[in-house]
Amino acid sequence: MIRVAIAGASGYAGGELLRLLLAHPQVEVTQITSETYVGQYAYFVHPNLRGHTELRFTHLADLEACDLLFLALPHGHAMERIEEFAGMAGRIVDLSADFRLRNPADYPRWYEREHPAPEWLTRFVYGLPELHREELASARYASGTGCNAAVTLLALRPLYRRELVRETVVEVKVGSSEGGNEPSPASHHPERAGVVRSYAPTGHRHIAELIQELNLNPEQPGLHFSVTSVDIVRGALATCHCLLYDGLDEREAWQFYREDYEDEPFVRLVRARRGIHRYPEPKILSGANYCDIGFAADPGQRRLVVIAAIDNLMKGAAGNAVQTMNVMYGWPETLGLEFPGLHPI
Repeated sequence: MIRVAIAGASGYAGGELLRLLLAHPQVEVTQITSETYVGQYAYFVHPNLRGHTELRFTHLADLEACDLLFLALPHGHAMERIEEFAGMAGRIVDLSADFRLRNPADYPRWYEREHPAPEWLTRFVYGLPELHREELASARYASGTGCNAAVTLLALRPLYRRELVRETVVEVKVGSSEGGNEPSPASHHPERAGVVRSYAPTGHRHIAELIQELNLNPEQPGLHFSVTSVDIVRGALATCHCLLYDGLDEREAWQFYREDYEDEPFVRLVRARRGIHRYPEPKILSGANYCDIGFAADPGQRRLVVIAAIDNLMKGAAGNAVQTMNVMYGWPETLGLEFPGLHPI
């Protein structure tokens, strides 16, 4: 049993972390922080946790030592205080973007600020177990992943690893919870409801992670990435139009993806010929840590359309962070993450 604290537990990702960790057999949650809700019970903000915890939010300044510290703070906060946080816990999993990129020069380009602790970037392992399981097993510090980056990386990596792709166009459709729980004009219900709104046709920050993790040329990555808000709360659906050097039929694609993912506990390949769920769909993944992947071949055009879906708060944030913790401690990766999702919902 390890003692765990969550800094920034009042946000959506922090609340999902708390939900998962309260049921984790190897974890005792000792402290949760929130500057807005100090003194309030966790279930005041996360009503689904009524009857499951009597924890109250404390100030971040009152954070105490623990074995593992989850940082679910807004972007830019962890990087300013990493030395302090590292002195409080033997291990850290940070869900923000503060330590995802290894090159300090990427932060001014993609996050419009210099990184105040660049020497820490190489100490963090990019926290996607499917890509960095061996490094995470011996790591003290793990970063989170961008939810749009995570679903796209899992969709594309088998093809890029085999150097089959000459160019890719990716469109990710996302739910409103991706924007966090801070209200804004764009999240106001009359403005957000019913939308199909392109908010990042070019230049999305998660491109930096794709370039890094797929080993692409930063100046000419050959990967075109757009994000569109749609009228759902949870979920991210990546539709990746992969333009290949040579033709590839679905049987060959199935072989490559099965080789890479057949032993992955949280990657499911969708290959149905009939019914309404022939391709991945975020709706049925609500609350689950899975990434579902499917594809459709267009051999005459040397194109493979890869479709991948996740719950952005789970495999894109909190669930993936718990999976990362399990890897770091040598526990079964599925521990505390067995929920299969709901249908219908």
